[in-house]
Amino acid sequence: MEGANKMIRVAILDLYEGVENQGMRCIREILNLYSAENQLDLHWDEFEVRIQKKVPDLSYDLYISSGGPGSPLDSEGSEWEKVYFDWLSSVEAYNQRSIDHRKKYVFFICHSYQLACRHYKVGKVAKRKSTAFGVFPIHMLPGAQKEVVFQNLKDPFYSVDSRDYQVIEPDHSLIRQMGAKILAIEKERPHVPFERAMMAIRFNDFMVGTQFHPEADPVGMSMYLQREDKKKTVIDNHGAAKWASMIEHLNDPDKIRWTYSQVLPNFITDSISKLREN
Repeated sequence: MEGANKMIRVAILDLYEGVENQGMRCIREILNLYSAENQLDLHWDEFEVRIQKKVPDLSYDLYISSGGPGSPLDSEGSEWEKVYFDWLSSVEAYNQRSIDHRKKYVFFICHSYQLACRHYKVGKVAKRKSTAFGVFPIHMLPGAQKEVVFQNLKDPFYSVDSRDYQVIEPDHSLIRQMGAKILAIEKERPHVPFERAMMAIRFNDFMVGTQFHPEADPVGMSMYLQREDKKKTVIDNHGAAKWASMIEHLNDPDKIRWTYSQVLPNFITDSISKLREN
């Protein structure tokens, strides 16, 4: 990469509230791998949002905001959420200033995505009838193939999905007014009378988010699910067939591995490219 000697600073906002997870490990590994493969001086710091109420300042170039447990509705009005939305507003304000400075780029994952959807009022965040857990097809909407983070993906593509909540009932008028775009929706199920959830949105030129987990590492996830305690939990909650299906999908190179190798790396590549134009 041209100009690869200039350090790129990344902030990871950790919304896991101290709960054991694979998400933070996967994000770190993507950054490590990206840095090595591109011979890039990439430095990152982590900020524990929900317990320590820590958020990054504006000295970073890229921000990756993680998934997390619990309800994206129950935290409304909480102290940590105010801190989080104040951070988001500060990034927005910075990006809206004069055009002659480097912008800040943000990627929202799962829980963070639901919070961002609430913040921007692009749709209704609601509890699902049942937990979505597994490897699922994600369907692009027309024009989404031009979205840089989806570059090289097939339609549909596959990703890990783990959620009790969803974003539905898009406000199309507001979305158009914002210059935002819904990029993907969940699989159509004609036999089920439920609206399909929005699975990815570009909020503006600098911020994009996904309901699914693009950081999910197939090898690590497979090992994690094969731990006796995790295997038992999945089978108890979702059945043996669901567990076996997840293992099979995780080992398919055209599914999770491809999404893992594209979405977040595409976001990083595009953001760095734009940073270097300034």
